[in-house]
Amino acid sequence: MRPRVGFIALFVAEIVSALGNRMSIVAIPWLVLVTTDSPAKMGLVAVGQLLPYLLAGVLATPLADRFGLRAASIATDVGSALATAAIAAIPGIGFSAILGLVAVAGALRGVGDRAKHVLLRPMAEAAGARMVRVTAAYEGLARGAMLVGAPLGGLLIYWFGAQGAIWVDAVSFAVCAAIVAALVRPPAEPDVAPVSEPYLQALRGGVRYLRHDRLLLGLLAMIFLANLFSQASTAVFVPIWVSDVVGSPALLGTILGAFAAGAVLGSILFTALAPTLPQRTTFLIALAVGGSPQLLVLLSHNLPLVLAVTFCCGVAMASLNPILGAIQYERIPTHLQTRVFGLATAICYAGLPVGGALGGLAAAALGLNPAILLAGCLYLAVTLVTLFRLRSRDPAMPTRQPNSGHGLPHERT
Repeated sequence: MRPRVGFIALFVAEIVSALGNRMSIVAIPWLVLVTTDSPAKMGLVAVGQLLPYLLAGVLATPLADRFGLRAASIATDVGSALATAAIAAIPGIGFSAILGLVAVAGALRGVGDRAKHVLLRPMAEAAGARMVRVTAAYEGLARGAMLVGAPLGGLLIYWFGAQGAIWVDAVSFAVCAAIVAALVRPPAEPDVAPVSEPYLQALRGGVRYLRHDRLLLGLLAMIFLANLFSQASTAVFVPIWVSDVVGSPALLGTILGAFAAGAVLGSILFTALAPTLPQRTTFLIALAVGGSPQLLVLLSHNLPLVLAVTFCCGVAMASLNPILGAIQYERIPTHLQTRVFGLATAICYAGLPVGGALGGLAAAALGLNPAILLAGCLYLAVTLVTLFRLRSRDPAMPTRQPNSGHGLPHERT
């Protein structure tokens, strides 16, 4: 039972961390707004959490390999709890102090999340769980935490005030550290970078591996594009469509919630069916069904149709991240996973700011409907072309490669 207890504990720690992250995304910018009355500073704090998270997930992961993944997870959670608690504990804390502390907390979480993700595989294998099902279940619960975390953050602000809600965030990170310290014992710590390996050499190892794995790089490019077009829709097209067509801001949350609800249902279905589904075919169908339709349906003025298509797109797209996660665990050598996972996360997340900016520029220059049509057609074309190339390069996607060695992946023809 001990391996199963440890695996479940690590899983719970991941979800608690995701819930705390989501609450902090609501509570800390709200504190900035009520203390500075500046929407610009509010947005800057939001960026101040995400950017260090992505940079540390790439640049600091060799250090996590060197000192041990379990120790890195515990230490970064404790550090995140202290940095978050400092924001709540200091009366009248200034904007500069908040910005510095959220940057520290974001950087620590970037390292800690990568360490937990790499620990997940040995813990799952010791518990007898299949990784494709584990990644699907994690994705579903993480989406559930996102749905619950934001409203919960709002309720905590209402009940206890902004600083009281941030105290709850700090406690959530401390709970994560306690769970991992008390219950998570990897059967064998994943191979880490040799102590004598210089930092830059260790960092280059992850970059070199990802550059040579053309299949994985192509899949990451598709997730980058999916995030880009989805963010253009979520941040620009849908709000403008609601304003121009429906005229009720209350329905903005309904449309976005339809996609999230579909994603939760899709994660549940994929978790149950994952071991029996062909990963390549599922990935292709999910992109075709859930990608461009969520944009092109906005050309309609039919709200029920938009809600129905958006919900179905959420169901379809829920399988992408679990499949990508399972492929990463299968293809990436264990000693490189922390570094490559960080690079992969940065590539995928980079689509979010780019999509919002390009969506705004397109809508301003072309108008809403031409911008939607252009984005939807580009999304469909790029998806089909890229997936055709991936399939022709690696028709057996995915295949498990031995990951105990230290070389680069074999080139695909």
